[in-house]
Amino acid sequence: MSPSDISRVIEMAWEDRTPFEAIEASYGLKEPEVIKLMRLEMKPSSFRMWRERVTARKTKHAKLRGFKVGTFRCATQKMR
Repeated sequence: MSPSDISRVIEMAWEDRTPFEAIEASYGLKEPEVIKLMRLEMKPSSFRMWRERVTARKTKHAKLRGFKVGTFRCATQKMR
């Protein structure tokens, strides 16, 4: 992956409302692969903070969400 792709995956993983399924659809990385990438690219303390946040979030898994949302892309996000 290019540095910009890695940066975008990290950004998407930090976003509360972006599910892992969206990352997989965009970049082909399943949840365990995203976790591995985050562990490699982040400082240990930042990784632990992220894991704590993600573990408690229902919004990070499409099946656990209580709502259905269409695809939103900000103006700076590349179309794939």
